[in-house]
Amino acid sequence: MPAELFNAMAQSIIDGEPEVARQLAMQALEQGIDPLEAINQGFVVGMNHVGEQFSRGDMFLPDLVIAGDAMKAAVEILEPEMTKRGTLRQTLGKVVIGTVKGDIHDIGKTLVGTMLSASGFQVYDLGVDVPVVQFVEKARQVDADIVGLSALLTTTMVTQKTIIEALDDMGLRPKVKVMVGGAPVTRNWADQIGADGYSEDAIGSVAVAKKLVGA
Repeated sequence: MPAELFNAMAQSIIDGEPEVARQLAMQALEQGIDPLEAINQGFVVGMNHVGEQFSRGDMFLPDLVIAGDAMKAAVEILEPEMTKRGTLRQTLGKVVIGTVKGDIHDIGKTLVGTMLSASGFQVYDLGVDVPVVQFVEKARQVDADIVGLSALLTTTMVTQKTIIEALDDMGLRPKVKVMVGGAPVTRNWADQIGADGYSEDAIGSVAVAKKLVGA
């Protein structure tokens, strides 16, 4: 029976159906299925499939966005139960992520956060229009392994450099690795400002993050 349920969970992510994912998560809890098992054997399988299809060009950004929404809906149901049981997902590392000050673009950043979370990272999403000091403070507070900086405007890209310098000034580098991304951001820019990682899409960011923490 759980096998059927796990397949349905994976399918709800592939189809990008948050309501179905939420109901299946509740069903799993009612049946006494371990929430961690539901995530790893059900929902993550679907997310990985979407990721593979996307990187092959068989699925596109909108598919990735709705799959991310469905994943988030399922995790919201299962996480409180995991906390209650004290079963923590094995975490690959802690990531503080946000869109830099002056920039309110959300989709790419949220997607990266969802993908990293689905892959086993603990993600602290600061949202959009995030001041430099907030990135630095949060990284110190949670003892972050990675800080992810998103910028969608050429005018806000420079803030990525400012944040790297601020982390440096606070003595948090090189312990805290920095990933940068966003439409105008290039590998060349990442190298120029001393970032540790760059990805042009959400799927790639998971591989970059894993590499940065040596997973």
